[in-house]
Amino acid sequence: MGQLDPGAHREVSTPTSDKGSPRTLGEASDFVGTVVDHSALKVNQTGIVATVLVAFAGSALYQPLLVLIPLLAIVLVLGTFAPRLALFKQLYFKVLKPRGIVKPRPVQDRPEPHNFAQGLGGVFLAVASIFLIPLPVIGLALSLLVAVLAFVNLAFGYCLGCQIFFQLERRGVLKPS
Repeated sequence: MGQLDPGAHREVSTPTSDKGSPRTLGEASDFVGTVVDHSALKVNQTGIVATVLVAFAGSALYQPLLVLIPLLAIVLVLGTFAPRLALFKQLYFKVLKPRGIVKPRPVQDRPEPHNFAQGLGGVFLAVASIFLIPLPVIGLALSLLVAVLAFVNLAFGYCLGCQIFFQLERRGVLKPS
């Protein structure tokens, strides 16, 4: 079995040697899992929802709060390619987990679908940022879409970005990891 504690600053541990059941229906049956701390994912989703809601609601009173949308886009895209730059996950690993505020929840899972979903959210927020000045309704709608999808994942465990990843992988657009 792989280690259950991925370390202080890592979302993913070593691969497990046991064949596990896939997390989502339709995945390969010979899935060899990696342990992913789902608490880090939940903190990340909470940060996304909170940031977009503060930007959306707060902008009615103070327009400059909309700058949170492009900043969040940068954080998500950078965190997708460099996990040490994933702000909300680092908050979990460096503050919340060590103090026992949020307990770890290791799950046999693959990190790639979650990273893809995070990157996709970052891209949508980047596009939203472009629209915030000329067409704020479109920019805010795209931002709220990202927040709603993060909330659906947080509350119900359904990750649309992960499903897109699996479909792209199944069709050969993405290489299986």
